[in-house]
Amino acid sequence: METVKLATYNIHKGVQGLGLLRRLEIHNQRFNLHALDADVVCLQEVRGFNHRLARRFKHWPKTDQGQTLAGDTYHCVYRSNAVTPFGEHGNAVLSKWPLRLVGHYDVSDHRLEQRGLLHVCIDMPNGSVHLINVHLGLIAASRRRQVQHLLRVISDHVPVNVPLVVAGDFNDWAQQLHTPLLHAQLHPPPGRTAKTFPARLPTLGMDRVYARGAQLLHASVPSGQPWSRLSDHLPLVVDMQL
Repeated sequence: METVKLATYNIHKGVQGLGLLRRLEIHNQRFNLHALDADVVCLQEVRGFNHRLARRFKHWPKTDQGQTLAGDTYHCVYRSNAVTPFGEHGNAVLSKWPLRLVGHYDVSDHRLEQRGLLHVCIDMPNGSVHLINVHLGLIAASRRRQVQHLLRVISDHVPVNVPLVVAGDFNDWAQQLHTPLLHAQLHPPPGRTAKTFPARLPTLGMDRVYARGAQLLHASVPSGQPWSRLSDHLPLVVDMQL
């Protein structure tokens, strides 16, 4: 069996702080993500571009933030979920193995929150794995409808005999989505839900990994400096066997 390390991380658009105290963290995020040495990384709130911030920060990336974080180490697929007055942002998947885009699905539940699912297939040495990177809404009823959309995507587009991983920012602080996901044979890592939000004092398990046809062995959350200042979320790291 092959052991794979997967991380999921909401990067908060690569910027932290408010007003004049805003600071660019995307390059620090890249350095520390690479230090984790994950084989696969799911990213949320990744900017494709932002004209206003590009003018403000001297070292704003020349490519989308997914490619910036990937560097020469990872393959990258990025798709936009939300369009804003000065740019847009969405989800990205980084992988040490080749990636194939399967689909990008709009699961926005209302006009104030633009959300999406990014579905890729990873061609690993011993076979393929389907991966869906999610970023769900802030309203409980929206999240329930978005999970039903996710389960329809899985039913329509993921073969039952191929391993499937669903990871990302579920925004499910009350853990109301466990039951429908378990009914779909999607299982979390053993033990209590890891706390990833807010980064400075994590009390909520917002970021999750579920799998079908793969065994999630162990979940961990890097904490303290520098992670507590890089984003409002901490990364969740999961070891799994395929």
